[in-house]
Parts: sequence; C-alpha cells; structure tokens
Amino acid sequence: MPEELGLERMRALLAELGEPQRAFRAIHVVGTNGKSTTTRMAAALLRGEGLVAGAYTSPHVSSWAERIWVDGAEAEFEQAVARVRPAAEAIGATQFEVLTAAALTEFAERGVEAAVVEAGLGGRLDATNVLDAPVVVLTNVSLEHTDVLGDTREAIADEKLAVVRPGATVVLGQGEWEPKARDRDAAIVTVVAGSSLALAHAAVEAFLERRVDPTPAERVQLAGRLERRGDAPLEIWDGAHTLAGAGWLLPRIPTRRYVLMVSMLADKDVERFLAALSPLGGTLVATSSSNPRALPADELARAAAGRFGTVEIVPDPPAAVARARELAGPDGAVLVTGSLYLLADLYARPRT
Repeated sequence: MPEELGLERMRALLAELGEPQRAFRAIHVVGTNGKSTTTRMAAALLRGEGLVAGAYTSPHVSSWAERIWVDGAEAEFEQAVARVRPAAEAIGATQFEVLTAAALTEFAERGVEAAVVEAGLGGRLDATNVLDAPVVVLTNVSLEHTDVLGDTREAIADEKLAVVRPGATVVLGQGEWEPKARDRDAAIVTVVAGSSLALAHAAVEAFLERRVDPTPAERVQLAGRLERRGDAPLEIWDGAHTLAGAGWLLPRIPTRRYVLMVSMLADKDVERFLAALSPLGGTLVATSSSNPRALPADELARAAAGRFGTVEIVPDPPAAVARARELAGPDGAVLVTGSLYLLADLYARPRT
C-alpha cells in the first residue's frame, strides 16, 4: 500500500478535533461506480423524512464545495476546512484526510442527525473508515486502482467491504458479494437492482427501519454524472472513465446517434473504453484535459481512428465541446465523457 494510506493519522486528527464522527449516525457508501449519486440521493431521502442530513462525496467537478452538503445545500467550504487546518497541519494529514475531517466536523457543528459518507479509495484503509456505520452500501465492484486494491474483483470487494462492522446492514447492488458481506458479520444483507435510486432507497429504509417515500431522490442531479446540459443538441456530460463505467452509462442515456467528445487519462484502458462507446455514433472529437496524466489528444485520436468513421482533434476542451455541438447540429446529440478532470475543466472554463 502507498505510504499515505492508513488510518493512524486520521484517527489522531479526529481525536484532536473532539471525535466529531461520533456526533451523528451514518450510512457508508463504497463501490466502484455510482457512489456519489447514491450518496446524495440517500441524503435527499433522509432530508425528505425530516432529518438534518449531510453528504460527503468525491471527487468534485464544479467546485470543491460540491463535496460537503448539509441540509440540501453546499456547506461553506473554506470555513469548514479552516476549522480543521491547524490540527491537520500539526499531524501532517493528507489532502483527503483534511477534507474528510472537515466534512465530519462540519456535520457535527451543524447538528447533522444522519450523514451519508462516500469512501474515497477502497475502504479498509480509506480515511472514511472511522465511522461506525449501521448501514453500508456496496454499489458494485470492477477492476480499479489494482496497484492498491488488488488485481481481482474479489480482492477489491474485500477491501471495500472491510468498512462493515459486525451487526451492520449491508445493501448490495451485486448479489455475488453476499457471502463476503456475511463473512464480515453483517446482520442483514439486502440485494437490490443496481440503480443509484434503488440502492439509496434500500439503505435509508434500513437506516430508519421503516418505509420511505422515494420521491425526493428523483430530483437529485450531480455535476458530471448523467448530467443533461442541453436539448438542441441533446447534450450529456458523464465522468465514466473505465469499461465498467461505460457499461453503467450506456443503458442509462437516451437512444440516439451521438457525437462523442472524449478525454482520458493515459493509465486507463483506452482501447476497450472506446470500443464500448463506438456503438453510440460514428464521430468522435478527441481532446485533452489539463490533468498531467491526460492522454494527448492526438494519441487518443489514433486509438479512436479504427472505431469511428470521423475523428477530429481539438486539444482545448471548451473548443472541443463547441465543435462537437457544431458537428451534431441542433437535432443531434453530444456525449462528453472519459474523465471527471475533463468535466472539471469545462466547469472552470465555460464556453462563452
């Protein structure tokens, strides 16, 4: 494991801050895809039931403040971080530990009654694994971060389900992990259809131990997650960046012929990702996000050339999305995908 992973610093930091994680009950969300949407949907359901609810998600797309929500709105992010910074600097906390401590402390300060907390990486050694959560959600498992989490889905599932405490309820989006959940001494294991809404609804009903109206979750929309940005042309932004992410995305978007606008990181499985997207349309605009690990647009274009009839290179993301809209025309459709860093760039530099 990389040196920065582990719980010792996080536990020390929370002790300095007065153990804020003990001030509220929590639902802990782990998995490969769909965690942020599930988290925010569950928080919306809790709020709909009259509770002061918090949500902590990562990564962000529109702004850092997107990560910490209290009572249906973004928290004062700078204030939340400033509250924990002196203790965090003294301990030498990592950025993610600082953000997690800021969220947990914000929840305690604001009187949150129930928080929904998304794990950052894996689960066992993730900074969020300081919660004694009565309900854990495992959305799904696919190969990711194999250098850290293991090179099989089974090993990765073990890392993620390590957040389960004895006696907890575990809500699964994939039934194959039920034996592993029971091995963690889960009291109840529930398997539901793997949609974010179904997972959030089942988790909140387990948390409150009663029936819950699902309607409030239906209005939840996250930046860069199946985000509909326009209608002429139809435009969808989604941060899918793995083969599993593409598999999750494809059945959830309207059936159309899309112009794809794509950027990917160089360490992703570019060939298989593009192959999965190729049935959506014959035109792709290759671009490159500002992330240092981004694949150059011309290299992405070469990888796409055998799968798309028309491939254009537009290195600047705002110019690339403008070109994709032009190619689609007002009656067409555009899909912007391949990297959350791409979407963050577009939020930071909107087309005028």
